[in-house]
Amino acid sequence: MLYIVKRLRCITLDITGTLIAYKGDLGDSYCLAVQAVGRPCPSYKRVDEGFKVAYAELAKKHPCFGFADNIPNYVWWKICVRDSFVKAGYEYDDETFENIYSRIYATFGSAAPYRIFPDAIPFLRWLRKRDVTVGLVSNAEYRYRDIILPALGLNQGSEWDFGVFSGLEGVEKPDPRIFEIALKKAGNVAPEEALHIGDSLRKDYLAARGVGMHALLLDRFKTADAVNGRKSGAIVLPDLTATKDWLTSEKLVSCP
Repeated sequence: MLYIVKRLRCITLDITGTLIAYKGDLGDSYCLAVQAVGRPCPSYKRVDEGFKVAYAELAKKHPCFGFADNIPNYVWWKICVRDSFVKAGYEYDDETFENIYSRIYATFGSAAPYRIFPDAIPFLRWLRKRDVTVGLVSNAEYRYRDIILPALGLNQGSEWDFGVFSGLEGVEKPDPRIFEIALKKAGNVAPEEALHIGDSLRKDYLAARGVGMHALLLDRFKTADAVNGRKSGAIVLPDLTATKDWLTSEKLVSCP
């Protein structure tokens, strides 16, 4: 009898959508910040749509939160937030915008807009008790590591061993180099001895498989990615409780 988990030396996980999630829409926090300075609440939908476009454009121009161009994190997000409002049809004078932005930046640098899935901490601790090295691989900036995760109870040393954050490494998923960095940080673990768990078919599952790691697609929100993943033969599970059951299954001869 050899459980799947016994064949693995390292398991890496995505963060947002896998371990934590936003409590509400991004527009909620933006609206509260605008109202706090005495301005009427903007349209949630328009701000959400504006943010998606602004973020995608800035991430393409200055990826990894401006890592290669040495753009300070505060400045990168300031450009993104201002452009989000502009694309949504809202423009503010410099003083008003600074007051709005400082509130938004502080909010998203805290645990306030996030919630942790109830199965996250038990799962991570279960892995570490079984001598599996646990890593986090995320397209996120330094505040996840230093502020947000600890505030949510996800601490390095008790829930996870190492992290690879795009804003600190200068490389992001689905670039295979981010997984190669993870394997090195895990102690030069061979790809076939590692499993990655995430909620994106392209950025997590296919990217990890591309470097020779095993991979598992998590589907907490019934996404199109999961449908496509199942069609392509990926193992898709609803949560980390089901993942634990799968990892202790005797039925599979080898990881997919």
